[in-house]
Amino acid sequence: MPTSRHYDLAVIGGGIVGVATARSLIGHPGLSVIVLEAESELARHQSGHNSGVIHAGLYYPPGSFKARLCTSGREELYRFCQEQDIPHRRCGKVVLATNETELPALEKLESRARENGLDGVERLDTEAIREREPHAAGVAALWVPQTGVVDFAKVTRALARDLEDAGGEVRADSRVVGIRRHPRELVLETESGAVHCSYLVNCAGLQADRIARLSGFRPEVRIVPFRGEYYQLVPDRRELVRGLIYPVPDPRFPFLGVHFTRTIDDEVEAGPNAVLALSREGYSRWSFSLRDTGEVLTYPGFWRLAGSYWQTGVGEMHRSLSTSAFVAGLQRLVPAVTTRDVQPAGSGVRAQAVDNRGRLLKDFSILEDERTIQVLNAPSPAATAALAIGRHVASIAAKNFDLPG
Repeated sequence: MPTSRHYDLAVIGGGIVGVATARSLIGHPGLSVIVLEAESELARHQSGHNSGVIHAGLYYPPGSFKARLCTSGREELYRFCQEQDIPHRRCGKVVLATNETELPALEKLESRARENGLDGVERLDTEAIREREPHAAGVAALWVPQTGVVDFAKVTRALARDLEDAGGEVRADSRVVGIRRHPRELVLETESGAVHCSYLVNCAGLQADRIARLSGFRPEVRIVPFRGEYYQLVPDRRELVRGLIYPVPDPRFPFLGVHFTRTIDDEVEAGPNAVLALSREGYSRWSFSLRDTGEVLTYPGFWRLAGSYWQTGVGEMHRSLSTSAFVAGLQRLVPAVTTRDVQPAGSGVRAQAVDNRGRLLKDFSILEDERTIQVLNAPSPAATAALAIGRHVASIAAKNFDLPG
């Protein structure tokens, strides 16, 4: 068991946001920083269970945290990948309007792209769509050149190496099970022993609300986990998709709808859907946690959310249980895809904060008190924006905390 020492600052969560945040913090002169990760290795959950899309910043309201941090974080991420020789590809994507009723929403996206500073976004007609994606079908589309792909787990590990080279520490197998506040320090009880620190940053993702409560913070939201299931095109049908093909999203939801992604490994993933997960850290439809399920089902905010969007939820469940229904959603974008062309792939669980009134938090939520900073809602595009989120959290810490130096 590691010997106990005092750290100026502890970061809970070894996903890309937590590690990027710690890396930004270690730049403060004389600061001692430790990252505590519950699992045996970094990026085991959201950071390692996604399709690896580097988002452009197209969808988010101008001036929002997502718009600002995604835009700056995206370019910082591309530079970091170049410097670290991490395989990545700035491949662009097509956002497809499949019928005339989606054209107003497409026009709004085009306007938002300009407001968010995206240069080179093009409006495509049917002929131009076929030039970009010969098998896609739509009445119009946007070409977004800033979008790319990468393996975010590799990025997380590279950030961790940077952190350790600068004197920071990463400790795995250290799930935090209790937090005690004392006048001059916090004591974090972990599965690998106690950690003493002056200040705490909570980047625990799927466990963020629980860590907040352990630390004495009273969040007005609860994490409701949604599982996203992926298929992939079989190898001899991958030519149906050259790059990334997305639908025009429903503006009521933070989910982007099922889409196609040619990954950094040149596989073609299709999905995800979004269904209620019965385990925060379970990735099959049979995964079940009594605690996780009980917390959801006894939370008034969940039932208010379900009451508002039950029809959408039924549709997502149908796609989860029926391959043909899932493929029917994909055929809106690429009609040539059939059930014979797809095979089950992985899944991910999204940590989505929901308030007591049943509202999905659509922006990042970062709150603080006198000893803690709480990253309570950091879903997509948090991986893209991680370096910018880290800098933002470091600036809060420098302003609010009595840091050395």
